[in-house]
This record gives sequence, C-alpha cells and structure tokens, in this order.
Amino acid sequence: MTVPPLIILASNSPRRKELLGWTGLDFTVQPADIDESILPEETPQAYVSRLALQKAQAASNHNPGRMVLAADTTVADQGQILGKPLNEEEAGRMLDQLRGHVHQVHTALALIDTASGRTATELCTTPVEMREYTRGEINDYIATGDPLDKAGAYAIQHAGFHPVVNMNGCFACVIGLPLCHLLRGMRELGFEPQSEIPQICQQNLKYDCPVTRDILE
Repeated sequence: MTVPPLIILASNSPRRKELLGWTGLDFTVQPADIDESILPEETPQAYVSRLALQKAQAASNHNPGRMVLAADTTVADQGQILGKPLNEEEAGRMLDQLRGHVHQVHTALALIDTASGRTATELCTTPVEMREYTRGEINDYIATGDPLDKAGAYAIQHAGFHPVVNMNGCFACVIGLPLCHLLRGMRELGFEPQSEIPQICQQNLKYDCPVTRDILE
C-alpha cells in the first residue's frame, strides 16, 4: 500500500470539502458539470452510483496522474428520489412528506486512479428517522435558505432545525461523503492514507458509529 496521490474532488459541495479536509489528505477541488436528470425507472441507488461515476470520469479526463474522487447523494422515500428542491414550495412539500417516519439516504462514491486507469466504486445507505416537526418549524427553516441546496430539503447537522430523531448508520453518508467507504475504495486501488480516518470522522461528528467495523472488515 502506498500514500494516495493528490486527490481531485469533483464536487463543489462545501460539506464534502469539509469532510475530506478532516482526513489530512492532499486534495484540490474541481467540480464536474454533468446532466443529473433521472432516467426512466431508475432506482435511487442506481441513480447516485451512475452520477458519481460520470462525475469522476468527466474530471479524470483533465487530471492525468491524479486520483479523482466524485460523490452523489440523494434522499429516497419509499423508492421515490427526492433531490434538491427547485423552490421554497417544493422544499415544504418534501419536508412534509418526510416528517415522522424513516427514509433512506444513499451516497455513492467513485474513485479513479488516472495513472493506472483503475476505478473503485462504493455505495452507502443510511436509514434516517425524522421527528414530528411542525409546519411553523418547516416555514422557519425554509426562511433560512438552507433547504434549497440539499437533497430532500434538509441538512441533518442544522442546529436550528435538527430534523432527525434517530439514525443507525453512517452519519457522514447523510452529510455527503462516507469516509469509511472512501477508505475502503482507496485500499481497493492500493492506497493507504496515513491518518486514522474512522476515528477522525467520529471525533469530528461526535458520533459513535455503529457500522464502521462492518464496512471495513
């Protein structure tokens, strides 16, 4: 195993940039612009996996000798894909729909080592239970503008709204970059980071992760 080369993060998400920054890995940001339309009868898992790979492929064309990392996240409720809301009205409908029950968050990763041409892909799914927030709380949250660039119209880490009542899975997946899956993908390509990524993730999120061992073993 060798230390990973410079990583090209093919995303403009500040949350993914923050999570990757915790690892101490050397990276730079180069967002990839692709068509994110949903294909007919495409499942949420297939959708995020396809977009992550297409983003990584688009970025790899311009970065020989680098490792490209791309990710995509979506919220799924009973198989329905809930992407980023187009406006405040749609954000309200999404939050109404998710209130008081469990949905799934899917995040896919694609890693391409452009030096070897090898690719590793990962998919992480976390069940998330939302609390019974009120319509007034929804309106107040929408007024902050935060829901408009979030899949499913919410951020799990938002201190004012705190929409999630229970979660038994990867916290980083819900934010947008499951770091244990990133580590597993890098190992598949023959690279081993010097930092203790699982411990760093849990320390920063203040979360005792119940799935780390299953992912990495």
